[in-house]
Amino acid sequence: MKLMTALVNVALNLSINMDNTQRQYETERNKTIGKRASDKLELLLQKRKELQENQDEIENMMNAIFKGVFIHRYRDAIAEIRAVCIEEIGVWMKMYSDAFLNDSYLKYVGWTMHDKQGEVRLKCLTALQGLYHNRELNARLELFTSRFKDRIVSMTLDKEYDVAVQAIKLLTLVLNSSEEVLTAEDCESVYHLVYSAHRPVAVAAGEFLYKKLFSSRDPAEEGVSKRRGRQSPNANLIKTTVFFFLESELHEHGAYLVDSMWDCATELLKDWECMISLLLDEPILGEEALTDRQESALIEIMLCTIRQAAECHPPVGRGTGKRVLTAKEKKTQLDDRTRITELFAVALPLLLAKYSVDAEKVTNLLQLPQYFDLEIYTTGRLEKHLESLLRQIKEVVEKHTDTEVLEACSKTYHALCNEEFTIFNRVDIARSHLLDELVDKFNRLLEDFLQEGEEPDEDDAYQVLSTLKRITAFHNAHNLSKWDLFTSTFKLLTSGIENGDMPEQIVINAMQCTHYAILWQLAKVTESSSNKEDMATLRKQMRAFCMLCQRYLSSVNTAVKEQAFTVLCDMLLIFSHQIVSSGRDMLELLVYSPDSSLQSELLNFILDHVFIDQDDDDNSTDGQQDDEASKIEALHKRRNLLAAYCKLIIYNIVDMKTGADIFKQYMRLFKEMLSDLGHNFDRSSSVFSGIKELARRFSLTFGLDQLKTREAIAMLHKDGIEFAFQEPNPQGEGHPPINLAFLDILSEFSSKLLRQDKKTVHLYLERFMTFQMALQREDCWLPLISYRNSLQAGGDDDTMSVISAISSRSSTSRSKKAKPIVVEESSCSSSDGMWINQQQTVQTPVMISSPHLTSTVLRDPKRIRPEESYMVYPVPPEQQQQQIQQPSPQVQPPQSQPHQIPMDYKCICLLSSRRGAELMEDDEEPIVEDVMMSSESRLEDLNEGMDFDTMDIDLPPSKNRRERSELKPDFFDPASIMDDSVSMNILTVL
Repeated sequence: MKLMTALVNVALNLSINMDNTQRQYETERNKTIGKRASDKLELLLQKRKELQENQDEIENMMNAIFKGVFIHRYRDAIAEIRAVCIEEIGVWMKMYSDAFLNDSYLKYVGWTMHDKQGEVRLKCLTALQGLYHNRELNARLELFTSRFKDRIVSMTLDKEYDVAVQAIKLLTLVLNSSEEVLTAEDCESVYHLVYSAHRPVAVAAGEFLYKKLFSSRDPAEEGVSKRRGRQSPNANLIKTTVFFFLESELHEHGAYLVDSMWDCATELLKDWECMISLLLDEPILGEEALTDRQESALIEIMLCTIRQAAECHPPVGRGTGKRVLTAKEKKTQLDDRTRITELFAVALPLLLAKYSVDAEKVTNLLQLPQYFDLEIYTTGRLEKHLESLLRQIKEVVEKHTDTEVLEACSKTYHALCNEEFTIFNRVDIARSHLLDELVDKFNRLLEDFLQEGEEPDEDDAYQVLSTLKRITAFHNAHNLSKWDLFTSTFKLLTSGIENGDMPEQIVINAMQCTHYAILWQLAKVTESSSNKEDMATLRKQMRAFCMLCQRYLSSVNTAVKEQAFTVLCDMLLIFSHQIVSSGRDMLELLVYSPDSSLQSELLNFILDHVFIDQDDDDNSTDGQQDDEASKIEALHKRRNLLAAYCKLIIYNIVDMKTGADIFKQYMRLFKEMLSDLGHNFDRSSSVFSGIKELARRFSLTFGLDQLKTREAIAMLHKDGIEFAFQEPNPQGEGHPPINLAFLDILSEFSSKLLRQDKKTVHLYLERFMTFQMALQREDCWLPLISYRNSLQAGGDDDTMSVISAISSRSSTSRSKKAKPIVVEESSCSSSDGMWINQQQTVQTPVMISSPHLTSTVLRDPKRIRPEESYMVYPVPPEQQQQQIQQPSPQVQPPQSQPHQIPMDYKCICLLSSRRGAELMEDDEEPIVEDVMMSSESRLEDLNEGMDFDTMDIDLPPSKNRRERSELKPDFFDPASIMDDSVSMNILTVL
């Protein structure tokens, strides 16, 4: 292919020289007779004739290479060869577009976009990008675009991320050439990729989105480019971003949208002044005001842009973590933080005052101070705006009881209470006044709420709950130990246990607040040299609280039990024996180990509340389990509960034997699946696939040290085999055992066995098998077959490749007529193994020795089309015995082996014939796995019987002369190649 590229370059230079010679000749001939130089005309004619002959020879050589090599090798069995072919034809079309950029050659690139290997599909896209990047060539690509546009659009969802990225970039180039080519459906399929977790795909989709929706501006806006605020040109573009964000219905992923467009639309996304103006200023005459949903979306996008500018790294789930910033990026980051602080220090109090009653808007707005440069409050003399901000935050705390809003207020106070800055004293005083009011109010309400003989009404309960929520939210981020909240909350929890009529939300928040109080006290005794009295007090409080939570595990309210379970697991993990590690021996007094009764209650909670059917889960307080979102939320909750308990097992806090009870649930799940689906269930169902996936992940936990886990893996296979055969089928011995399908799951652990252990387990498996089982080949016996193959030392070789290839090979998508395979006496496949006797499948198959082939032989097992004939020749008994005694015989010449028939290359080279295959056909040319042999000795065999489906390479005529139709060869004659020494040398090298 590189030789062909060199010839194309030579042909291009010849064409340029011919054009120059022709132009010189025309100029000289147009002169008057007196000034015309006849000698020069003759020289020019002679030079043109020589160039013409050279170009004809180059054409013949390129035709020979293209037809003799490319049209076979572009569908080679080796992916690297196919990739090279497509890469080079892309170079030809770009280098010499006049000759190669037409539908006769573009169709090969279009067909190869269906290749099964990602690297080949990637070469197709990169080759097309080089063509679409040149706008002068777009007119010649219209037919190709209309034919293969759908395929390019579908490749944006390719499983190979690199292919998907290049497909999106190619569509962006197509969009630049003509916006009418892509339909609205095509664009929408790319739009949603801005939310992809893979950042290169999302960035490419963001660039496509920006080119489509934001790059074109109204000419009337050019005159107002210097205006600012809501009258700036970016105002309409920001609105368009908001509209797109709302229409995508992924309102929780604004950070992903911003990150996708950050590289291509930085100036737009950093126009915070315009965003503030759209939120605060009144709309001008004739302008529609933003709706409530649009304002919420704009605030969320504004928060995401500020976070992106301040942190300079992608959102969670789209990147490997924080990267090292360059000096230029650090300077940009500092400048952005300064600008953010200057703008929003003034605007944030106004925004909070306007949207103080809207919980969603306030929650997002209160996160902005986390990205401020707090020093600017002092250097910029913005103290009055800080006072206004603190007043607004206090009003928000007094108005709202939503946990998200209160936690946002708590985090804002925590961000502003930084001792490094001079504003710390002001913020600390404001925070202390707020907490004093909340704690005093809570103590007064609690005293009235717990009075004996009086039943609290709903108003009193609501007041206690709202105040407790505010205190809990602040206790999460602030140390409130000086207010001694443990006494009050513990008293509240004790009353709930004794009376049993405490509202569940009050119990949950009180339990959380008490937990925070203990953790802050632990931090205090850990960081400072506390006296024994503080340590003893903390130990007493911790143990009393754990015992109280244990009593709440038997509560009738599910939400309360879940909260008690979570808190208990956290407390046991924190105050475990590991608390004394790293030289903290003084904390040994705080070590708390669960007794047998507590361990039993924790395990029973997991078995009763986690390993349940999702349809039976009625833990939701609103009872709306039919909602899909509620089911997903309940599933995540059960996973978190299970993870909390598994941490106790991992860190040896509870008895390791309890882990066996967890693993038993997978066996129970398998039995329930059998009872629900029946014994003849579909092994490709999602339920069974889910269990196999669990087994695969479980097998990965055994690590790479097979010697360390040798005994455990062997026992797992032993018990699994016994379980698979323990219940015979009531229909008789001819039917598989009830649990036989479990062998399919057990095969996921076969790779963890040592090679010698595989033989031992295989022998143990044969003890449970009957002779009839070994002969069965129905689908219901496939678990046994696949498990046996996984235990055999060569189970993953090519032993079953012939049978599996024939059974699994799907029919080709081409409608062309395939050339039949002629299986002669010499047609014995060397790369595919075959059985000696298909009836004796229990025995180890004997492989026919392979003759020595060239490096161009098929590397992978050849898959044969169903419509093609397939014949298996039996191996004589004497050869079988010889092969058994000599596993690796030396390959002898065919004449020295009387029983081995020499191989003909035609058995490997499956030559297909097509006539009149053009670009606009309804069928597609898929990539097949047949490889064309290019040996010099088989050159005539290759050309014989081939009807090439491509036109001859005909270099375009020079601009100032007639077409050379009389010089074009009418057909491709193999004999002419054999007579031409130059062409023969080229083909010999190939």
